Amino acid sequence: MKKNNLFAATALSVVMATGANAATIGYLSSNFDDNFLTLMREAAKVHTEERGHTFQIEDAREDVGTQLSQVQNFIASGVDALVVTAVSAAATPQMTKMANAAGIPIVYVNRMPSDSASLGGTSTFVGSNETWSGTLAAFELCNLAGGTGTAVMLQGILSNEAAVTRSKDFEEVLALSMCNGIELKAVEVGSWQRAKGNDIVSNWLSSGMKIDIVFANNDEMGLGAVQAFKNAGISMDDVLIGSVDATADALASMKAGELDVTVFQNAAGQATGGIDAAIAAINGESLPNSVTIPFELVTPSNMAEYMGAN
Repeated sequence: MKKNNLFAATALSVVMATGANAATIGYLSSNFDDNFLTLMREAAKVHTEERGHTFQIEDAREDVGTQLSQVQNFIASGVDALVVTAVSAAATPQMTKMANAAGIPIVYVNRMPSDSASLGGTSTFVGSNETWSGTLAAFELCNLAGGTGTAVMLQGILSNEAAVTRSKDFEEVLALSMCNGIELKAVEVGSWQRAKGNDIVSNWLSSGMKIDIVFANNDEMGLGAVQAFKNAGISMDDVLIGSVDATADALASMKAGELDVTVFQNAAGQATGGIDAAIAAINGESLPNSVTIPFELVTPSNMAEYMGAN
């Protein structure tokens, strides 16, 4: 397995401290139906219980109001720390304020909060620098395409920082001289979902649009695009598809000769790093502003290294 917990490799050993008393950690997931977030919450639960603490979880179903209510409920119930995958970055300052007022540590994982610059002490962000995710995938797609072709992009939910940044990354790479023969023909929000990715690409193809390159903000939408091309009878040899996350399904598609590029985002590393940070804060340790877990490019040539990693 590729780097199961990169957080442990940082110099921030303070966040690995284990308390003598069991604590309760409230974990707020933005969406139980998302495959990558499912991997995260499962890893977080296992790691919390392995460290001798209690794990409680809520699903916001991508609704900001629901998640804010869940934060309030966890605080009222007396949890010792909060670990949050935020529905909307814009709502995180309010969550941080509520947690600080209650004297409860709050750790954001995976999705960067809008108040990230002011975190530290009893709050932090554990995740990856999204600038690299879209950039790595875009460069590889540009290289494979020889800098020419017609491209489309499938975006995640635009209240999520990852969707905005990954989309911007792709557009910035296409603006480089080496890629300026690639025309970005269409962009649409697929909300991180495979079914929506399938529907959007199917509609584009039905309209007669010629598509050479698909960049999806995550694997689920990328896999939806794969299915759309297959349903339309288009050979996967005639299109390039890239995405982000390196989930098991994505790697299986790559092995089958369908998906061309993905970017490894360490679900277990982010989840366990977030739990370790929460436990450290419970134990009175001061947290850093953020902990970065790198993205890594995955192609058919190195995909075997990542099998089983997510």
